[in-house]
Amino acid sequence: MKKITIIASLLALSATTFAQSKWSVDKAHARLGYTISHMTLSESEGNFKSYTADITASKADFSDAAFNISIDVASLNTENEMRDKHLKSADFFDAEKYPTITFKSTSFKKTSGNQYRLVGDLTFHGVTKQVMLNAVYNGTQENPQSKKLVAGFTITGTFKRKDFGFATEAPATMLGEDVKLRASGEFVKE
Repeated sequence: MKKITIIASLLALSATTFAQSKWSVDKAHARLGYTISHMTLSESEGNFKSYTADITASKADFSDAAFNISIDVASLNTENEMRDKHLKSADFFDAEKYPTITFKSTSFKKTSGNQYRLVGDLTFHGVTKQVMLNAVYNGTQENPQSKKLVAGFTITGTFKRKDFGFATEAPATMLGEDVKLRASGEFVKE
């Protein structure tokens, strides 16, 4: 009888540990950016300094996770002030007219091992379209300093810039057609 009580207690503890939990991005250990071809000669990279990101999940392997991301376009940084100013203008991101980029997942399905397919609605440059991304769940562990659970993810994917009405006048020989996304970070359980 004592064994059954211990097993039941462990199962109950396990269920409450992952019962509909919210996880928020740890910006000190995260990066959100993009890469696009420039003149077919090099890759131009940028990242965003201001954003929010959270995950809601009830399963320990995150197979039912819902991702929610909001990016402040004005926080764009390419480490070149003159280029940043031009990219934020109406020629490209048009940060004044479209101040926010959002992503809301609609599904997160395991494909194999720690690999997942992340599908969701990307709202960028005033257009909302479904995008399919690749995600790697890097695991969960307790942070030895804060004693909080932390989960790690790496997300990559590609979309066509013209599908979102972005820099439509720029020829592909000047600015690549594909925008490559890359996000990597740690999420802390609240």
